[in-house]
Amino acid sequence: MAQLLRTPKGLARALNWYPPYRFAGIRVLDIADDWSSARVRLKLGRLNRNYFGTQFGGSLYSMSDPFWCLLAVNRLGRGYVVWDKAAEIEFVSPGRGDVYAEFKVTEDRLEEIRAATADGSKALPWFESTVTAADGTVVARVRKQLYVRRKRDS
Repeated sequence: MAQLLRTPKGLARALNWYPPYRFAGIRVLDIADDWSSARVRLKLGRLNRNYFGTQFGGSLYSMSDPFWCLLAVNRLGRGYVVWDKAAEIEFVSPGRGDVYAEFKVTEDRLEEIRAATADGSKALPWFESTVTAADGTVVARVRKQLYVRRKRDS
């Protein structure tokens, strides 16, 4: 199982069977072969509708939760410790149908993190993503802060 989670396609497959994602209608559409990006869809269904019949805010956050950390840790490599530190979500408009989120970790951001942690210091970078409806309407903005540092020699 651990080997399966080390490949983008294997991780996407595992997340698509992960019960909290499966029952919430969250589907990982793609994780790039080089771990540089991911795309996720949240279907509007009876298990994730709120009182008003629109996307439940917890599901909107959940679809965005792990991806910055997963992409960063796999791009930086085993020499780094990467954890989620903080998160913010701003609800912009009701999600009345399926919604999508895309995450992209650029090489420039990775270089900033490597430089900030080169001397053993921690870095606390923020990453932003937008949850959109199929027509491009912004449904939510999500910010995640990561804790990143180089692993200490044992």
